[in-house]
Amino acid sequence: MNSKTKQKFLSIGSFTLGFGFMGAMDGIIFHQLLRWHSVVMETSRPGQIFSDGVFHIGVTVALVIGGILLWLAGRPSEISRGVSRLVGGFLTGAGIFNLVEGVVNHHLLQIHRVKPGDPNALMYDLGFLAMGLLLVIIGEALRRKRPASDSHAEIH
Repeated sequence: MNSKTKQKFLSIGSFTLGFGFMGAMDGIIFHQLLRWHSVVMETSRPGQIFSDGVFHIGVTVALVIGGILLWLAGRPSEISRGVSRLVGGFLTGAGIFNLVEGVVNHHLLQIHRVKPGDPNALMYDLGFLAMGLLLVIIGEALRRKRPASDSHAEIH
């Protein structure tokens, strides 16, 4: 497998793994441990459990696909800027999950809030989006970071 293909597998795999991981953390932390919300709040309890189940299948598929792509990419240390691509892609994927889930489910479709019924529900929603944006900014900075030798060569 050539270097460009490995880089693509690494980039797409790390993004997909980060997206799936943040989805899993959302489901585990907000849905199950804190019980602040389910994917669809305005249904019977069996409907909430079913919607969460569909959600968990989706994030599990993302985790598996991300893992397979990373396995196909090989060792990140053997790919140009592999570790920064891996970590940056993971953080970007995690942040994009928060942004998409927050904008679509919390604001556009209004399926649920981060902490429905709380007087500060909007602040929880905005914090969720801010965390997503911060992860994307850090992830993209890492992903796009040039090695010190490349940036030094461009200065001279």
